[in-house]
Amino acid sequence: MTIEDIALQMTPGIGVKGAVHLLEWFGTAARIFEATEAELIGHAELRPEPARQIVRHTGFSAAEKELKYCRKHNIAAIASTDPDYPALLREIPDYPHVIYVMGDPKILAARTLSIVGTREATPYGQTMCHKLVERLSERVPRLVVVSGLAFGIDAAAHRAALAAQVPTVAVLPCPLPGIMPTQHSALARDMLDHGGALVTELHSQTRQNGTAYTARNRIIAALSAGTWVVESPESGGSLLTAHFADGYNRTVVATPGRATDRSSSGTNRLIRNRKAQLVLSAEDIIIEMGWDLEPEPAALRPKADTPALTPDEAGLLGCFRTSDPLSVETLREITGLDPGELAALLLGLELAGALRQLPGNRYMKL
Repeated sequence: MTIEDIALQMTPGIGVKGAVHLLEWFGTAARIFEATEAELIGHAELRPEPARQIVRHTGFSAAEKELKYCRKHNIAAIASTDPDYPALLREIPDYPHVIYVMGDPKILAARTLSIVGTREATPYGQTMCHKLVERLSERVPRLVVVSGLAFGIDAAAHRAALAAQVPTVAVLPCPLPGIMPTQHSALARDMLDHGGALVTELHSQTRQNGTAYTARNRIIAALSAGTWVVESPESGGSLLTAHFADGYNRTVVATPGRATDRSSSGTNRLIRNRKAQLVLSAEDIIIEMGWDLEPEPAALRPKADTPALTPDEAGLLGCFRTSDPLSVETLREITGLDPGELAALLLGLELAGALRQLPGNRYMKL
């Protein structure tokens, strides 16, 4: 990374797509600043005013200030021409030329999965997030969870990764070392302490105007080969992230919910419109991501023979004395559990691979 890389980002009139266009023409930021005004306008088809700003090296003073800021706060500035720049991020047409990273940038090249969802997460969404991340951590080596550190599913994804001892990355809509929302500052520190990273495309001199969230979502989608939408209503940032991922030809998966649940209406619509593949388990995600077909299939950790169950789950599983399926009504009569508690235990057993749901609201022991 050179001062020219940051100066390109600081030059008035050169946005994200402008920088990408110039890099396609000249290869590096240093060569862009070596070009004449005639070359910038005539060959690269740049407008006259931005071309003059480049020739005058207008952005260099701000770039020097930014480099000092990064050194002071232990922030790594990584250019798209650097070896540490994430390869998947570099593939999209609107990649940021410079990203700012706290933590370990090398994990951005690992087996990343972006996990997003509603800020108003339900117990169902949080349970799915924790159970599936835990199972993925057992099956998939070098797994890294990417999300946006927002309230709801984002925070649940980061916490599930930490609980499963999986590194996790937060893409932020603000300059580092700031944290948004500030309520998750402790969570961010915990992520860094356990080998994770914080990423943003915004330098410290960025003027905040409320538009950074949409741009942030494209980076969440681009950092991974696939995006899992856990839970979402009809609109929201997680659906926008899924839209970006689909546009980048990345895998999009979603967890279904009840048709009457507002918090699952968006994920159900993604599945119905074939914009996302339905997933019910970690194994489904592994298959959709193609991780079971990679050159070293032995790298996938063997699935445990016996699922780890809570005492309550084990007690409910003991009600299945034969291979015959049992209805929810029958299970209520046997156990005396209220509907909500029974539904939670059935979900846990299904996620653990101990039960399978059948038509007619019946369950069969596996």
